[in-house]
Amino acid sequence: MIVDPPMIGGRRVIVEGRDVGRAHRLPDLLELLSRVGLDAPDLADPAFVGRRGGVPDTWPA
Repeated sequence: MIVDPPMIGGRRVIVEGRDVGRAHRLPDLLELLSRVGLDAPDLADPAFVGRRGGVPDTWPA
């Protein structure tokens, strides 16, 4: 999974090469992941999450 840097409109979330939506906050991210079958992801695992800029706690409006 890739989470793009914070920007207006949220962070773009990509799972296995597919854009699955934009997250404005952590619950949004978890909902997007649940929709693609990832119900209990380890978001602290760098092998699972690739972040492109920004810090994990930064969520745009």
